[in-house]
Amino acid sequence: MKHYLILLLKGFGMGAANVIPGVSGGTIALVTGIYEQLINSLKSFNLKAIKLLFSGNFKNFIEHTQLKFLVLVFSGTALSIVTLAKVLEFFFSKNEQLVWSFFFGLIIASIYYIGKLVKSWNLYSVISIFLGVFFAASLAFLKPVSQDDSFYYLVICGIVSVASMILPGLSGSYVLILMGNYQLIMLQSVSDPFSNLNILLPVILGAIVGFLGLSHGISFVLKKFYNATISLLTGFVIGSLLIIWPWKIPLETIVGRGGELKVVSYSWIFPDFFLSENIFCLILIFLGIFIVWLIEYLGSKINSNPAI
Repeated sequence: MKHYLILLLKGFGMGAANVIPGVSGGTIALVTGIYEQLINSLKSFNLKAIKLLFSGNFKNFIEHTQLKFLVLVFSGTALSIVTLAKVLEFFFSKNEQLVWSFFFGLIIASIYYIGKLVKSWNLYSVISIFLGVFFAASLAFLKPVSQDDSFYYLVICGIVSVASMILPGLSGSYVLILMGNYQLIMLQSVSDPFSNLNILLPVILGAIVGFLGLSHGISFVLKKFYNATISLLTGFVIGSLLIIWPWKIPLETIVGRGGELKVVSYSWIFPDFFLSENIFCLILIFLGIFIVWLIEYLGSKINSNPAI
């Protein structure tokens, strides 16, 4: 039960990260030690799994797909997204800078633990990490497009947004902002799902396609080019620091649900650390770093036990 609860909490952390623009659920999966298992579990939904399912061999189907693992992780993720969407909106409305500071600390600490996964550094690893940094950081300079609720565009949104669970450092919520549908999907539809099934069903369809497609692709490159792939993912995480930098001035906003304004682009500044509010930001950054260390420490203890 302790192991099951830890997996549920890891999924909860992934869901919380997916709600925050600039933070990636994939980063949480990587730091907490379930990333490769998640990829392999999703990849296992293949022809063999279909044959096992339709032949009534449910026990082998559950073992082949690691279904217990997936159910626990995604139950935590779904619970987190539904419950934390409004909570995080509240904290952002009260003091956005403090929230960004906490998550900035989380991401800084995660870079160290993700980079440790690279078994050997060479030219390809270095090139990969710089490509990852460039790609993730460039997202901060893109301008959001207008909202589009057409079926095919919502499917594409589902495919793209789910990439945040698969690709560390790539924020699905931030990409949805750039695609113009963050308000429609993450704020309006998720908070009242039964009244917005026409919006959520195409997104869920795209998410399923994205999960299966990306999991096969990443599993393949992890096997063939492990060090370069982990280096690229590390670069994604480093590049995402620009998006969640706590000290920034709002430049562009969109009208959110209820008429409130939501910032979608910023100008970055260097803080004066002698100001009391910036000291509180530093404290939260160090708190975020400590929590990642604690998660990593507990994860190493749990991973020493038999998996599900």
